[in-house]
Amino acid sequence: MYNETIILNVENDQAIYQLIKNDTQLGKLIAIIGDLTITLSSDPFRSLVKTIIDQQLSVKAAGTINNRVEELMCGNVTPYALSISSDESLRNAGVSYRKISYIRDLVDKVLKGDLNFEEMNQLHNKEVVAMLTNVKGIGKWSAEMFLIFSLGRTNVLSLDDVGLQRAAKWLYGGEEGKELLKSKADLWTPHYTIASLYLWEAVNRDLVIEFENIDMT
Repeated sequence: MYNETIILNVENDQAIYQLIKNDTQLGKLIAIIGDLTITLSSDPFRSLVKTIIDQQLSVKAAGTINNRVEELMCGNVTPYALSISSDESLRNAGVSYRKISYIRDLVDKVLKGDLNFEEMNQLHNKEVVAMLTNVKGIGKWSAEMFLIFSLGRTNVLSLDDVGLQRAAKWLYGGEEGKELLKSKADLWTPHYTIASLYLWEAVNRDLVIEFENIDMT
């Protein structure tokens, strides 16, 4: 599977320049983190299967099960291949029966044409979220992550994301992370995704743990 890599360059990216100009506090974080590299999945169906498998599992456990499913499908994780696989074989790979039912629903909707990935490229974010959340096991948060990391949408703000809320409280101060994110919406649009990536990176690099606030970094 080919994945696209995108590099956000602090010096040359117009969107980053606009974010720094509009939000000086976020600009401090961007200056500390610098350039970012993002990998987008080029296979939307496989991405959703992985999303279902990964739910409520550690990174290690999810990786093991995903690898087993890949081996079971001989690297060909497609709607048709999964449609002819048995529940028993998927269960033996470590997929729970509940998640198998979710995958079956996803496969069914793709094969029937209810879920058309090419069509998604022409739809607004809210329309894509509505389409995806009709699939069992795919909630709003999962749909928003799909918008970012599969479709490459640049204006997605997942208000319910715990990591974003945590980073926002650390960066701006305050008790309610979701409200902080909402309050910054006008400053970040139409570059919500890029702002989110930098906030996530503050969590990934443990800045929110090692330093009381951004000014102590």
